[in-house]
Amino acid sequence: MDLHKIERVYTSYAGVYDKIFGKVFHEGRESAIRNLNVQPSERILEVGVGTGLALPMYPRHCRIVGIDFSEGMLDVAKKRAIEHQMDHVTLHRMDAGAMEFEDNSFDTVVAAYVVTAVPDHRKLVNEMIRVCRPGGRIIMLNHFSNGNKVIAAVEKVISPLTKHLGWRTDLALHTVLEGTNLHVTRKQNVNPLRFWALVECVNRKHESGRPRLNGTTVFSPSSDNRTAGHASEEALA
Repeated sequence: MDLHKIERVYTSYAGVYDKIFGKVFHEGRESAIRNLNVQPSERILEVGVGTGLALPMYPRHCRIVGIDFSEGMLDVAKKRAIEHQMDHVTLHRMDAGAMEFEDNSFDTVVAAYVVTAVPDHRKLVNEMIRVCRPGGRIIMLNHFSNGNKVIAAVEKVISPLTKHLGWRTDLALHTVLEGTNLHVTRKQNVNPLRFWALVECVNRKHESGRPRLNGTTVFSPSSDNRTAGHASEEALA
């Protein structure tokens, strides 16, 4: 998938996205944000913020930065932010595979329906790991290839067709996590027919002490205190 082609596709969706996909994907977004247990002054990055449907769901005591490569989608998100008077939200047009943020800039990174909609999922995941602090959380809400061989075969066949619509269907979760230091702490199926998965990971990159952002020690979310060993086969199923 070509980045600029994807941008054109999603910009063409901008005016109708909320009506077509809003209700379908609402449960997943709500589940992702409801379980975040957002702390005061927590810095959250939403990758692929789209039309900003999830923005009103976040508490106002945190700082939200949203990025998207589609100018059309971002325009809708900006209007939503103004309409809801969300002065804790900042929006930028940016390539998720080459973010302009410094290392360890965020406590939590959320990517809803994004991993299978970018040209290179490895660049995206590596960038999310880079900008997320050690011990921080990376949340992925996405459809991943089903472990069922029959369904997986169908997904592989239709993936070339869905790429023209802006996403792929043949990407497995273990492929996304392979070679990374992300450790799955929670995985649940959401949305209609449970074809989408909400995956919460802890970023275990070079974790030697708590990092400091802007001169202050960043918060320690409840997920940091969990025992988070390597993702089990069951978690990745």
